[in-house]
Amino acid sequence: MAPGPGELLLEQLLTAAHAATPMELPALVQRFADATSLDRIDVYLVDLQQRCLVPLSDGPATLDVNTSVAGSAYRAHDLRVEELPQGRITVWLPLIDGAERLGVIGATASVIDGVLLRRCRMLASILAMVITSKRASSDSFARRTRSQVMQLPAEMLRAFLPPRTVGNSRAISTAVLEPAYNIGGDVFDHSLTSSTLHVAILDAMGHNLASGLTTSVAMAGCRNARRAGAELPELVDNIQRALAEWLPEQFCTGVFAQLDLAGGVLRWCNCGHPPPLLIRDHRVLAGALERSAQPPLGTPGLLAGSVWQVHEEHLKPGDRVLMYTDGVTEARTGSGAEFGLERFTDTIIRATAAGESAPEALRQLIHSLLDRQEKPLRDDATLLLMEWCPSGPR
Repeated sequence: MAPGPGELLLEQLLTAAHAATPMELPALVQRFADATSLDRIDVYLVDLQQRCLVPLSDGPATLDVNTSVAGSAYRAHDLRVEELPQGRITVWLPLIDGAERLGVIGATASVIDGVLLRRCRMLASILAMVITSKRASSDSFARRTRSQVMQLPAEMLRAFLPPRTVGNSRAISTAVLEPAYNIGGDVFDHSLTSSTLHVAILDAMGHNLASGLTTSVAMAGCRNARRAGAELPELVDNIQRALAEWLPEQFCTGVFAQLDLAGGVLRWCNCGHPPPLLIRDHRVLAGALERSAQPPLGTPGLLAGSVWQVHEEHLKPGDRVLMYTDGVTEARTGSGAEFGLERFTDTIIRATAAGESAPEALRQLIHSLLDRQEKPLRDDATLLLMEWCPSGPR
């Protein structure tokens, strides 16, 4: 069957979009709107801290993620309809590449029927792929989604980070870092194969460029071993050797984990890091993943001659595992008291009890923590949340 005019238009848009610069995308999208009887299509990207939706073109106002209809589409990963004056409506659709939320598009017209809505969904999918493919080679998206000047250590670390969220039909991993523009020594990593979700969280000594170098070397050692098919003890040894050779005065803590996608078996090594938390049925199971402590990576661990222990836990469908750095629990409340693990646990329960998806629950969790702070965080605060969902994510 020959493609219809709508499909040909999408094909032409895809071809043109891949050749266009990032800032030419709004004009290309408007050509699609003009050809399909839409008033306009607006493209918005979420900012670095997932608080605002920022227009890709000049003119439209920035929208709040928590209070706008567009923000509701972003939070729910689903369509939302907004009624406008003069009998117009805007259909808001999320921009999602794989499992990562990038922003939203808003299609405005007097009437949007099923055929046009389907084409708008296809447009959103095309745009998400195009934006992802272009943002590594263009500063335009970064400029749009930043509200502050980023400090050098943070710039270096963010250059090495994977997407904020990765996932498939059986598992998802999502992470956030704060302070977003001034992180010094925290990083996360996650990657999927056909059978395994690999995750890691690292926290280097200090809060400066040397700290960023430490975690950068550690993450490179992690990926190098992982991509060579190394088991967890070999992976940790690879990082240990790299730090001892290149940065002998530095060390870092970390958790390195592998989740078997078929059976839900979680295996991990903990190198001097706070133990992960197991969340089941919206409750944090106290001490469920606590194991005997091992030394950090780097000189102290090398001198100890450690044999890296691999721990194991069988997850149940729907279980979530939260990893965090000590900057989270050592944050201060408004009264100056340390936030602590108990308050942190209570905040986790509130963030997950509403039944939100893992990325949205984590977004709400980090904002809840930050909104309690009267002063900037004294240390990096990083959170990584994974979920085993063999029957599909919630």
